[in-house]
Amino acid sequence: MKRILLSTLTVAALATAATANTSSELKALKAQMAQMAKKIAELESKQAKSEAVSDVKKKATPVYAKTSKIKFSGQHYLGFVSKKVSGESRTNNFEMRRNYVQVKAYLFDDPKSYMRFTLDETTGNGDNTLRIKYAYLYLDNVLPYTGVEVGQAHRPWLDYEEHQGWWHRAVDKTFTESKESADLTNSADMGVNFKTKTAYFTSEIGLFNGEGYHDHDYGKGLSAEWRLTAALLGNGNQKRHARKSTYFDASFWGQYNAKNSKNDHITYKLYGFHAVYNQPSFLIAAQYNIAKNDNNNPANALKHRMHHNGHGYSVNADYRFGEGYQYDLFARYDRWVAEDPAHIQPDATMEHYLYGVAWEQNKNVTWYLNGKHFTPKEGVNYEGSAKKKFDAVMLTAEVNW
Repeated sequence: MKRILLSTLTVAALATAATANTSSELKALKAQMAQMAKKIAELESKQAKSEAVSDVKKKATPVYAKTSKIKFSGQHYLGFVSKKVSGESRTNNFEMRRNYVQVKAYLFDDPKSYMRFTLDETTGNGDNTLRIKYAYLYLDNVLPYTGVEVGQAHRPWLDYEEHQGWWHRAVDKTFTESKESADLTNSADMGVNFKTKTAYFTSEIGLFNGEGYHDHDYGKGLSAEWRLTAALLGNGNQKRHARKSTYFDASFWGQYNAKNSKNDHITYKLYGFHAVYNQPSFLIAAQYNIAKNDNNNPANALKHRMHHNGHGYSVNADYRFGEGYQYDLFARYDRWVAEDPAHIQPDATMEHYLYGVAWEQNKNVTWYLNGKHFTPKEGVNYEGSAKKKFDAVMLTAEVNW
């Protein structure tokens, strides 16, 4: 193609040159030829790219679905940990801490309503466990400013805390969920969750089985759960980014978990108070949690009596710097006091420290280097089980796609 065009252009140029009688006309003619050659090169480049895309499409595997749009995504926590438990030899291990693979199917004309399905692979205790974490239908605007999740859905508190107050889930769970702290609840359960978003107020109010997505030994009652949040800067209805957004929130959350099978079919209550202030260069957050367990029968297992009974607090902070605030120094302190409602076992106090640095390499990959320290002052944890103090150094890659 290029040869034909150039040949034609050359013939035309020669014919014109034969009639040209001044040097200025020859210069003008050469300029036209150079411009034409540049245009031909651009057209050929576009054609080559088009052919390459066409080849990729021919080789691609088609995906068929009874929906107009499907969205795939994933998240992975990959790392290495060097751990020293008191009185034991140091251990060094590579870890595949968590792998999430998710698909959303958009089934309606409304682009904010969809079906979500998330697989959750966890490595621990020498084995890999694969679970369904989320499987719910989300319907937007079923009430003013309110959507609803139906199925194995988000519980009201943890998803909020992980995306507003503690941005380092790849390193450790939140204070409320961590086993070096209170371990009061987890993030998903079978039920229904109404989610409200306005500029100055957001909330989640739901009814669930209560045992969480790890367990399907359902109890005799249900769990009423809630989160009520004041968005004091008026941007509660916006999607937030740690390194871009400024916000100031105050929250009250809780559970009335009735006749839970993991608690000898006895009721417990959780109440939490949380505040967070964030701007692109720093974050500071604090919370205070209370757990009240009606399981006060001395004949029942100690771990059930103490697990959801106690009080404690947590403080965490971030300082971000560099281009786009890509570097992040962070620290967290947790303190939880577990109590026996039967007043047989003494109180158990645990202290948990996290500190480190993060580097956001790009929007898909963030690297962490951090330390971790855990001290059970009475030698037992939140459920009265024997536990030793330890120190650990961790290297983590958080991958999102």
